[in-house]
Parts: sequence; structure tokens; C-alpha cells
Amino acid sequence: MNLATDDFTLFGLPQRFALDRAAVDERWRALQATMHPDNVASASAAEQQAATQWAVRINEARERLKSPVQRAALLCELRGVSMDARAGRNAVPMAFLVRQMSWRETLDEARGAEAVERLDAEVAAHERETLENLRVLLDERNDTAAAAQLTWVLTYIARLRDAINERLDALDA
Repeated sequence: MNLATDDFTLFGLPQRFALDRAAVDERWRALQATMHPDNVASASAAEQQAATQWAVRINEARERLKSPVQRAALLCELRGVSMDARAGRNAVPMAFLVRQMSWRETLDEARGAEAVERLDAEVAAHERETLENLRVLLDERNDTAAAAQLTWVLTYIARLRDAINERLDALDA
């Protein structure tokens, strides 16, 4: 194996947006069982260091493959579309930015858990729609440029969902 291999190849999975999470976890367990540093505890320092590098590499790959945002960005990069942050600033459609600002204002003005939960349901529905659109663009249409744009949208949605969850946690406390 090669440390520079892409995550999909490392895990023996197809380069697709739609992945079976159980398959990712199963392959991760198999790779960790093979490459874990405990397997070389009595080996040389160089072999132990190499095993540690592999364990870190395998764990990072698992996290990228499990995260829809990171998986989509990885696929775009592998298909030749840069996901550089500078490109992302111009990639998000203005209509979505306006909608996202409205959601943020709604979150800021929400006075109770019920209002925040309603907002979360609305944002979650948009997230599901975006994920399905990404699947179609990446797995069926091979439209990486459009997928990159939606990947940037998904990053905004993910940050908003995090803020919503933090607000709900604060309201529960």
C-alpha cells in the first residue's frame, strides 16, 4: 500500500458519493487490524513509526469517507475541480446565501426550543435535498463543476446545523 493513495482506493471502495457506511466501517476495521501499531510493538522504531503513520492515514481516510462534505470535496478534487477556499467564495449561489442569512437570523431571533426545532427541520430538509442532488451530480451525471458548487453549499448547511445543535443544547441546559 501507498500512503499517497486516495481514500477510496485505500479502502477498496468505488469513487462514488453514495457509499455504504457499514462498508466503510468494515473496511476501516480490516485495515486497522492489519496496520495497527500494536501489531508491531516489538518491531524496530522505524516499523513502529510507519505503523503509526498508517493508522493515522487510515483514520483520516475513514473520517473523510464518512463525512458527506469531505467525501464530495474529495471526489471533486479527484475529478480535477479545485475545492480551494478562494474558489468557494465565488461558488455559492447568491440565492442560497440570502436563504442562509435568513436562516441565521431566524436562529438568532428564536426564543424557544420549538422555534429552533422548526428551523432545524427546514434546514435538514434542504440538506437532504442537497445530498441527493450531489449524489446525482457525482454518481450519475458526472457533473463535477455543479457538484463542487453544491459541496460549498453543503459546507454552509453543515455549519448552520452545528449552530442549531449548539443552540438546542444551550436551551436544554
